[in-house]
Parts: sequence; C-alpha cells; structure tokens
Amino acid sequence: PIFTRFLRTFTMRKIIASLFMITSLITSAASFAGPKVEFKTTMGNFVVDLDSVKAPKTTANFVNYVNSGFYNGTIFHRVINNFMVQGGGFTPEMQQKPTKSPIPLESNNGLSNVSYSIAMARTNIPDSATAQFFVNVVNNKNLDYPRPDGHGYAVFGMVIKGTETIDKIKVADTTRKGPFADVPATPIIINSATVVGK
Repeated sequence: PIFTRFLRTFTMRKIIASLFMITSLITSAASFAGPKVEFKTTMGNFVVDLDSVKAPKTTANFVNYVNSGFYNGTIFHRVINNFMVQGGGFTPEMQQKPTKSPIPLESNNGLSNVSYSIAMARTNIPDSATAQFFVNVVNNKNLDYPRPDGHGYAVFGMVIKGTETIDKIKVADTTRKGPFADVPATPIIINSATVVGK
C-alpha cells in the first residue's frame, strides 16, 4: 500500500508537471507569436513583440515601414510622462515624412493600452493611422475600444526588452517647437528599426 500510494503520488506529480510545462509552452507561444522589432535610439535600445494574430493589418503595415527603413532617422517627437511617448513620423528638424495610405483601425481586438504596449497614433478620423506609433508608459485603458471617442486606439504589441529605455525617454525634458508641444529639447533619434525574428 505504501508503494502504491507513492506510485500514485509520483504519477500525479508527473502529470501535473507535464501539464504545467505544456501550459507554459502554449502561453509562451501565444506571447511571442508575431514578428519582433528592435529599435536602436540615442537613449538606448528596446524590442517590441508584435501581435500579427489580433492586429494583422496593423502589424503588416508597421513591418513594411520597418523593412523600408522609414523609421531610421526619425524621432520621438511627443513625450508626455505619465501618458505615452510618440514617434515614427518626424525628422529631428520637425519635418513630417510622407507616408503610405492610412490603414483600417484594429482597436477592437482585445488588446489593451497597458504600460509598455505599443499602439498606432491617429487623428480624430478612425481609419487614419499611417506610420506614427506610441508606447504607453502607464495603463491607459481609457484609450481602449470604444473609448475615448467611440473608436479607441489600436494596440498591436508589447515592449518585451529595454523597458528601461522607454523609462528614460518618458522623463526627457520637453519644449515647444513652433506649433508642436511636448517635443524633447534634445532630439531622441531612432537610429534604426529592424525585424529581429518571429
């Protein structure tokens, strides 16, 4: 009986351990299913993991801009601590780069504007996102579909490495440059953005 109890306990432990391992693998696969993009900036590097399942059009659009070299030499032009850091559209001289056509809004995808999530910037027109993106530096669930305007902002990935770089960017000193507010006084330049794996 003692040996039988031991065998049952040992078998149950093996089953539980196996289930835990399978669950971990599934969770890991779900978390890292999409392309990863590394940004190298003048304040450090960070890597974003993109969700090509829940935000397929947004991810494809973003990767196209990355692969074309569009983001290289652009800046984080709008930095608001306790809110978000926005980039991907302007040169250090605050000249806006020409973009491709806007994409459909994919905000109703179940992803949330939590800390370190990456989302597309847009105008007050829902389907107006092109190249500009922002990284949430706090939980901005007020930006989730359908808030704040009936449409929400489309999250399409997470910063999975280099959050300390985002933390440096968010506290940068900012100023006004012409019509633009919250512009870092010293340009924060994206030297390169590269797809580094899936």
